Amino acid sequence: MLWTTTETNETLAAQLSDELRVSAVMGQLLAQRDLPTVEAAEEFLRPRLAQLDNPFALKNLRAAVTRIEQAIEGKESVVVFGDYDVDGVTSTVQLVSMLRTLGLEPRFCVPLRLDEGYGLSHDAIDRIFDGDVPELFIALDCGTNAHEPIAYLRELGCDVIVVDHHQTKTEAPKGCIFVNPHVNDPEDAPWRDLCTAGLVFKLLHGLLKSRREAEDPRVEGIQLKDYLDLVAMGTIADLVPLHRENRILSWFGLRHLRANGRIGVRALAEVSGIDASQEMASSDISFKLAPRINASGRLADATLPINLLLSDDLEQCKGIAQELDAMNRERQGIERGIAAEAERRAADEFADEPGIVLFGEDWHPGVVGIVASRVSRRFHKPCVILGADGDETHGSGRSVATVNLVEVFQRCTDLLGHWGGHPMAAGVSLPTANVKAFTARYLESLKALYPAGLPEPSLRLSTWLEVEDLEEGLLDELDRLHPFGQGNAEPSFGVRGVVLEEAPHAFGEGNFRFRMPAVNGSRTGVAGIAWRMHGVPEVGQPIDIAVRFSWNYWRNSRYPQVTLIDWKPSGEN
Repeated sequence: MLWTTTETNETLAAQLSDELRVSAVMGQLLAQRDLPTVEAAEEFLRPRLAQLDNPFALKNLRAAVTRIEQAIEGKESVVVFGDYDVDGVTSTVQLVSMLRTLGLEPRFCVPLRLDEGYGLSHDAIDRIFDGDVPELFIALDCGTNAHEPIAYLRELGCDVIVVDHHQTKTEAPKGCIFVNPHVNDPEDAPWRDLCTAGLVFKLLHGLLKSRREAEDPRVEGIQLKDYLDLVAMGTIADLVPLHRENRILSWFGLRHLRANGRIGVRALAEVSGIDASQEMASSDISFKLAPRINASGRLADATLPINLLLSDDLEQCKGIAQELDAMNRERQGIERGIAAEAERRAADEFADEPGIVLFGEDWHPGVVGIVASRVSRRFHKPCVILGADGDETHGSGRSVATVNLVEVFQRCTDLLGHWGGHPMAAGVSLPTANVKAFTARYLESLKALYPAGLPEPSLRLSTWLEVEDLEEGLLDELDRLHPFGQGNAEPSFGVRGVVLEEAPHAFGEGNFRFRMPAVNGSRTGVAGIAWRMHGVPEVGQPIDIAVRFSWNYWRNSRYPQVTLIDWKPSGEN
């Protein structure tokens, strides 16, 4: 793997370090985050909710608020339809909770992934309505490309609101109030990259502003910040860039998560092994809370986590959380078996190809996205994993840097059924009979779009450190950069000439624990851990290492730890 170092404006880094009174390393990290002034860096380090823009600046949001107010005043029947992932679930919980507070009892639902596939469909609409057609239908985290289902809803007599952030394949849907900044709003809008959970928060903000202007007594006790924990979960889990308004919402949302004010979140954190005394980090959402919420939608029905997050009954929440945890363990077992076969086949069948498409007749459609992520990372190629469901096949694609899956899939549309997503992740369904033709077209499209081939796998280091720099003061500064995620990557540090004084302790497949050399008079060096690593460094061998540096929490205490990303003998290019 090629190691590179992030280019840094050293003059700006020194200025930020001096005027903000932070270390030189912190000055470099801030300068790398497109923060051109001291004022911009201060805003980044100290987000304020007051920095959020007027919600009515979003195109069509005022029209959506007006139509929802009409439903509230007329006590209309409303259906809220969300996607089955964390973004869809947390968006649905926000809106249903607010509508209940304002006197409505909306029905809520999500697509049954294994029966109905992704997004809005005729089958899902018929199941949900079951002869009882609502006056207002609100689609969350889906609907941008659902032209035919929206037309069907209109034929049934429903008004339709779509709040979504996915990219359009052709044109914006007609016959509905459509809120989607990726389609409607300027590219430089600070809300442009909000996921649906963030957009629903803006919708609720606009609704509260309008209701307060109307002197509605029902909104007097509502604190909009109480919804921020849900926004943080949806934002971080959906891998949207954590800058501008996303940073503000996720930064404050994590603090609300840490307070464990929502009973359902507290119950889920407990079964996830998150210590009640530790601070909640973005990684806790990504690797602990989100997989358990997603497991329900992958294997069964995602209304389960919605009920969890809406409930105020502790015992009910504990029961649902335990059920979600059991589903997640089942999902992990299914995933391990499919991933092992997929990695073997990818190495055998696609070694000389720019991408990977793998189909398994008995592969569970609910875990194909996770397997696609794993295979894509392993081989550094855009990957699509497909599982059969009779005559239909469902799957997920995951990409690598610089490869836009939406552009690739657009060249395959005549072979596909439903599909949608982002440049880095997309869901797809197609007739099973088309899998072979799709595989060929997918590979042809990659070659046409990227004639020079895909870039060599690389690791971008934030900066180089000395072993002595890995101390608690640096961790305190790094805490101010949280939350980490897309658009605000966790720093990766390089350290040259490290000589291990103790033999690493191996466990599992390719994993080992180790200790950095002791420095500054300490008795032991900083603890380290490596996951699925190629080889184990020898004691006494000078090596260069790439690491992430963070706190590790264990039994009501914390200590510094490095996580090894890569290593190589010192002096090797």
